[in-house]
Amino acid sequence: MHPIDFAEQARVLVRQMTQQERVSVLSGSTFWDLQPVDRLGLDTIKVSDGPHGMRRQDTSQGTVLGLTDSLPATCFPTSVTMASSWDDALVRDVGEAIAVEAKAQGVSVVLGPGVNIKRSPLCGRNFEYFSEDPFLSGRLAVAFINGVQAQGIGTSIKHFAVNNQEDNRMVIDTLVDERTMREIYFPAFEMAVKQSQPWTVMHAYNRVNGVYCGENRWLLDQVLRQEWGFEGLLVSDWGATNSRAHAVRAGMDLEMPSSGGAHDGKLLAGLKSGAIPQVDLDRCAHRVVELTLAGNATKASGEIDFDAHEAMAQRAAAEGAVLLKNYRALLPFNPKKKLAVIGGFAEKPRFQGAGSSQVNAAKVDTPLDRIRAYVEERGGKVTYAQGFDPDLATADPALIAEAVEVAAQADIVLVLGGLPALFESEGFDRTHLDMPDQINQLISAVAAANTRTAVALSNGSPVTMPWLDEVRAVLELYLTGQAGAGALTDLVFGEVCPSGKLAETFPLELDHVPAQVDFGETARRVVYREGLNVGYRYFTTYDKPVLFPFGFGLSYTRFGYGKAKLDVPAADLSKPVRVTVPITNKGKVAGAEIVQVYVRQRGASVFRPDRELKGYAKVRLAPGETSEVVIELDKRAFSFWDNDAKKWRVEPTEFDILIGESATTIHRTLSFTAQGDEGYNMREAFSAVQPVTMDDAQLSALGLTVTPVESSRPFHRNSTLSDIRNHWLGKRVYAQAQTQMRAILNPDDNPVLEKMGESFLNHLPLRTLQTMSQGALTDSRLDTMIAVMNGHWIKVLRGFLKR
Repeated sequence: MHPIDFAEQARVLVRQMTQQERVSVLSGSTFWDLQPVDRLGLDTIKVSDGPHGMRRQDTSQGTVLGLTDSLPATCFPTSVTMASSWDDALVRDVGEAIAVEAKAQGVSVVLGPGVNIKRSPLCGRNFEYFSEDPFLSGRLAVAFINGVQAQGIGTSIKHFAVNNQEDNRMVIDTLVDERTMREIYFPAFEMAVKQSQPWTVMHAYNRVNGVYCGENRWLLDQVLRQEWGFEGLLVSDWGATNSRAHAVRAGMDLEMPSSGGAHDGKLLAGLKSGAIPQVDLDRCAHRVVELTLAGNATKASGEIDFDAHEAMAQRAAAEGAVLLKNYRALLPFNPKKKLAVIGGFAEKPRFQGAGSSQVNAAKVDTPLDRIRAYVEERGGKVTYAQGFDPDLATADPALIAEAVEVAAQADIVLVLGGLPALFESEGFDRTHLDMPDQINQLISAVAAANTRTAVALSNGSPVTMPWLDEVRAVLELYLTGQAGAGALTDLVFGEVCPSGKLAETFPLELDHVPAQVDFGETARRVVYREGLNVGYRYFTTYDKPVLFPFGFGLSYTRFGYGKAKLDVPAADLSKPVRVTVPITNKGKVAGAEIVQVYVRQRGASVFRPDRELKGYAKVRLAPGETSEVVIELDKRAFSFWDNDAKKWRVEPTEFDILIGESATTIHRTLSFTAQGDEGYNMREAFSAVQPVTMDDAQLSALGLTVTPVESSRPFHRNSTLSDIRNHWLGKRVYAQAQTQMRAILNPDDNPVLEKMGESFLNHLPLRTLQTMSQGALTDSRLDTMIAVMNGHWIKVLRGFLKR
């Protein structure tokens, strides 16, 4: 079932609607509900956040945002963990389970998945996105969407497009050339649309090359609908609408959340004047009604088997864990030994990200309890030291001293470290890659006291590890969801063999990441000067060392790669290229290997990264077992975006097929020569030295004009509260907004909500403040307020006279 299936019924209903009714359905009726039309029997439907579990707000209790008062639901691992599983089937299963819970809670559309590329490891919302690689992101997005929508529940893939930072996301202008967009930032969305047809696509807050995503006709109509064939509904991110009239003309259908009807009058006036064509309005209304009818077709039903979903969540957490180091096979631990468990996350686990995706977990086990029960049942003993405060990780030498004493008396040590939620969240970006000093110093001190120390990390994005050479083992858990304690226990004691692989690069230093040249440099503009040099594409092309490469992950067993075969059935690539490689488990325990296939073009006429992921497969093998892995590569796997021709190209050159276990560990390389596109005249091979980052002139040669940074003065509708807070009137507006925000978030005794709320306020533009005022801040009042702050007293007087 898909909203398009209700096209004729929607057409009939829209014809029966009044002009006011057609306008009204283009925005929500509440924060989470669409607008009903009672006269025509069109019921409302509910949407809700849900990339890793339902966050269905308990409206009888709660806040508008529902960050703390939502119905209990299974908290599955976040996208960063799920991506590390490289397991499409698992991601689909989790999607189905989330849809079952959505259906039981009366939710029609799950607001996920998030597929924005991890351009920089500093993005505060990276835990909610899959990967730095577009192909892996796209494959997993397809799996998630198919899983959810198989249950008759819709999805909303987000955030379209090039939304790769949190700071100033509502006003930032993202400047990026078209080829980079087509090859890095679009493919995950494109794959999802073409292979899954998500019910909705959510547009991002930011601008792209000067135009807000929600009114960017090139993005929404030409690319998304005409080129890719998207048939569903376009919805704004919450509060992302800049100009409702421009958005309707661009094909953006549904504004969320409710603006209290504040924009209805503008649309009606635009229709009357002819500024908004009737056909554009009707087209948007039609798609909203299609979605509503599809949602109504799947009624709230069913019970949630929380025990079964808990087991699935635990399996997913274990599959997504990545073993980064295991010197002399310290792991798995012998449970009969005396084990010291150290770290505040042992008692208060960090298992999900902060912000709109935060789930009210139905059940949360603590690692200390699960580990203690496992060990003591087998005759061992567990001791514990806190080591750091799990919320703030402030400096506390006494906690370290206590931990050292406990570690020294143990046979083996497990330190649970990582990033407290205060250090990464939706709403603000990180400023460095380091874990808190207290945690780094704790790990070093404990490792000095006991050489048999392993570290398990809970974090949503890469961190530096200054103590890496001091410890014997490192297990990257990321954010495991509610069942992470059970997964950790299974992993460290060998009940489960680690099989996860990194879906992102861990750099040695932040300065090694090309995006940092222009990440957070200005509040209102970001230039993607690195172009295609994102993640492993940069590090492998320029042969730069990293802490851990993309695709890396160890195991308790070892795998052998046999003689690979390459089948090229058609030189013009009209049929898929088939790669076959035998994989053998040469160890003593069952395990899973993730075979990765990268493509390299030789003699291209344009700059191409040294290798790009174009295929992968996860194979599970018993000890001594061999299985042939077959991976197919379609024509797109060998193509690049030709900016001049505005199309994908395959050139008549040689291609290498790299088969390996990570982006840097390649076991087999096979080659063939492609015929190339018919009638294509091969240009001279690219021989220039490609800069890591490009200046304005080099970007101009790619068709991108680097426009000046937008000024914050004079004040305007897209000025942020941070821009105006030093003006006497701005201070009053900020203070009032702060009071309202505190009432919504209730951040008392919650430093994460406090920081997130403060960041949200600072980055909030005045036009979004108006929308969220539910009509209290009218156009005339906002214009008068801006005129006062700009000292335009004649405008102020005219405003008062008009009243």
